[in-house]
Amino acid sequence: MTRTDGGSLLRRDPAFRSLFAARTVSFLGDSLSLVALMLHVADTAGQALAVALLLLVGDLAPALLSPLAGGVSDRWDRRRVMIGCELVQAGLLAAIAVSLPPLPLLLALVGVRAVAGHVFLPASRAAVATLVPPRHQAAANSALGLATNGGEAAGPLVAAALFPLVGVRGVLLVDAATFLLSALLLLRLPPLPPSAAGTNGEPGAGLLRGARQGVAHLWREPALRIIGLGFCAVVAFNGIDDVALVVLAKDTFDAGDSASATLLAAVGIGLFAGYALLARWSARASLLWLLVAGFAVSSVGNLLTGLAWAVAAAFALQTVRGLGIAAMDVATNTLLPRLVPDTMLGRVFGNLYGAIGLAAGLSYVAGGLLLDATSVPVTFVVAGAGGTLATVAVAATLPRALRRRQP
Repeated sequence: MTRTDGGSLLRRDPAFRSLFAARTVSFLGDSLSLVALMLHVADTAGQALAVALLLLVGDLAPALLSPLAGGVSDRWDRRRVMIGCELVQAGLLAAIAVSLPPLPLLLALVGVRAVAGHVFLPASRAAVATLVPPRHQAAANSALGLATNGGEAAGPLVAAALFPLVGVRGVLLVDAATFLLSALLLLRLPPLPPSAAGTNGEPGAGLLRGARQGVAHLWREPALRIIGLGFCAVVAFNGIDDVALVVLAKDTFDAGDSASATLLAAVGIGLFAGYALLARWSARASLLWLLVAGFAVSSVGNLLTGLAWAVAAAFALQTVRGLGIAAMDVATNTLLPRLVPDTMLGRVFGNLYGAIGLAAGLSYVAGGLLLDATSVPVTFVVAGAGGTLATVAVAATLPRALRRRQP
């Protein structure tokens, strides 16, 4: 059997190519609107709290509704769900661009748009399991990670180029157009109905009941529970790094804004490199140990960053840490379809990534308190050590749980 990498899969599979292009364009649009709205709120509201509320609404609302978001993609045709989500986001962004409403209404519209985006994600992740044969799914998820990471990285650069030409309204309208383009690309996919009517094979089950079933399934299955708790623990310990890196550069190393920006870019560079490597070689890796290695590299990278002696050392460690985050993402997105029936897949994806979003929020709060109470190096060491302990727990328990699932 010949090895398949992400590039060859894109060349020979038009359905996956359409999904790949739609995901890339959609994530580029997400990044564009985030930059535009942050600058708009900062200019009009004039308070850091307003920008923080904008970010909180964009993250918290989808996380709280994640059981329902995943349930939608398990109940209706996933192609139609994705197209509907992109059209809703396009319409909301066009409305925001035309009206530029006051902050309370703006936050409400941003929250609804974020929920639509969160419904899109589990449907698109589950679609990979339907469109791509299992032996090629690791390469497919790596290619998607590479594209979406590239789209998110390019968004601020595209926004910076567009602002002098079209202003905030123009950037938001361009963003609305990206979601329309994504919807057009998704029209080229075949129908992607869930494998059984309703939820969990029960034709009349309601959306709320299906959401409860999804949460129960994620908790009841030992392997899924270990993956979910391990992932959330690693994120809860390590999510503070974005905030801590800025303080590390300015206070610990006495460097300027350029050094802070360089450190913040390091993980993105590592992510991009990690997805590129995995798109080519992930088919040869054990998903179990790819997941454990990702947890370990992500956590140990932060622990060693707390011991770094210069900006260059911290940059190298954070770049390597990006490789670990890419491994976590690819392993999880590829392993779950092998452990979860198709009728539950959207809900499991939605619940898992919703819980991860809440863990990141917890990390911001607890990590910020730890930063104020101690120092940046201590915060990195504590974060890395906690994530490493969580990794050890996963490595000790997950192999047995997976073996018990095998006939």
